[in-house]
Amino acid sequence: MKKVCWPYFDPDFDNLPERINGPTCRVCIDNESMEDCTLVKVDSINKQGLLLEVVQVLTDLNLTICKSYISSDAGWFMDVFHVKDEQGRKLRDQKVINRIQQAIGTTREIPSPPKAKAYINDLFEACHPSGHTAIEMSGTDRPGLFSEISAALADLHCNVVEAHAWSHNSRLACVAYVSDLSTDAPINDPQRLASIQDHLATVLRATTAPASLSPGFGGCREVIKTGGFQGGEGITTCVERRLHQLMLSGRDFDYNGPPASSTSPRTPGSGQDGEEEWRDTVVSIENCTQKGYSIVSIESRDRPRLMFDAVCTLTDMQYVIFHASIYSRDGYAFQEYFIRHNDGYALCTDSEKERVIKCLEAAIERRVCEGVKLKLYAENRTGLLCDITRFLRENGLVVVRADIETQGEKAMNAFYVRDISGNEVDMEFVKSIKKEIGTKIIELEVKNDTRSRPPVSRERPHFSLGHRLKSHIGRFSHNFIAIK
Repeated sequence: MKKVCWPYFDPDFDNLPERINGPTCRVCIDNESMEDCTLVKVDSINKQGLLLEVVQVLTDLNLTICKSYISSDAGWFMDVFHVKDEQGRKLRDQKVINRIQQAIGTTREIPSPPKAKAYINDLFEACHPSGHTAIEMSGTDRPGLFSEISAALADLHCNVVEAHAWSHNSRLACVAYVSDLSTDAPINDPQRLASIQDHLATVLRATTAPASLSPGFGGCREVIKTGGFQGGEGITTCVERRLHQLMLSGRDFDYNGPPASSTSPRTPGSGQDGEEEWRDTVVSIENCTQKGYSIVSIESRDRPRLMFDAVCTLTDMQYVIFHASIYSRDGYAFQEYFIRHNDGYALCTDSEKERVIKCLEAAIERRVCEGVKLKLYAENRTGLLCDITRFLRENGLVVVRADIETQGEKAMNAFYVRDISGNEVDMEFVKSIKKEIGTKIIELEVKNDTRSRPPVSRERPHFSLGHRLKSHIGRFSHNFIAIK
């Protein structure tokens, strides 16, 4: 029998690049260096969008990023995050720590989502629960619109498995995952999908004011997209990114009408006892000519997912973040990003800078809602969402944000609501929803989320990336693999 010879391969050859340059991605969880938070240090070969993927992993776990230093020049990504859990403590759960290391350690192998070539009617698919049909829509908002959308889906025999909606600057964006009401299967029939799309488009267009009288949006059209996509884990983060993209495509940042009472930024002025009035969000951009960067500085109220909103917007607008510094103090957050456009150039024109400023302000403010937060845990049934939203609409309450989830026979409906006339919401009236809905409410949680003004600092803290990046990243650099 003729002997077959195969070429010899050294089994250690595949590990040679890692042995020379160190591992392509290393994650270190440090619980010893800081007393009040955990340090998450990431050292990796850089790629476009990697920072957003890492921030998505942390926000998916509901971790608060209170400070961060980022450097990604010369093809290498080095990042340090100061994080806390939902209770404001260090990370002690080993399962959470292992999940962070595993998720971030594999982000470099996860293909980045397709890039949006344009922001008007050129949308790409979002993550969502496997086995359901995704419906994305955006249009001009009006009182009761989310209720009308819920009623339309019920009339079309669609079971809403999950839904998320944001309202900002008279624009509404909504992502819903539905199944067929009778079979609980995805809706794949092209004719039926087209019918759903046409019906929802009619609902979105049925505004009480002519298009010429709707201020601020200059011909932006309603967007509805349906499809039976395959999804995966990380649904909430993916959905939030899609909502940002839908709002961006609807140009909510370009609104010229009267500001909404819930999210309107206040300008500095004379308040009681001579204090300055609170300023929600201030964004400024200047160019670093010597290094070819544009420096984006953001000052705003601190809150969960703030860094995600900023990084998500810059990434989706096709900007690359090379360095960044983020920290918070006394309820106020400061962010600084050194960016260039994908083509390698800094922001050159005043119009481009103005657009970036408006988009970042909108991204930070669109998630924030003042008013009453209403959470209902109930036994799921057909038409439950439609009944709840109709009850709110008929009693003069406007839904400015909604998060709907179902798990088997249980449904969790979370709404931020405001009085349509701008008056205080009657808390006792809201609590009466338990007997008005006509279903078994397992739990009703009502919380007034109107934000109080934090104490005003007389001194603006020094916020410069240069010395902070050197001092803090230098302190942690001994934990990273050196690049030869």
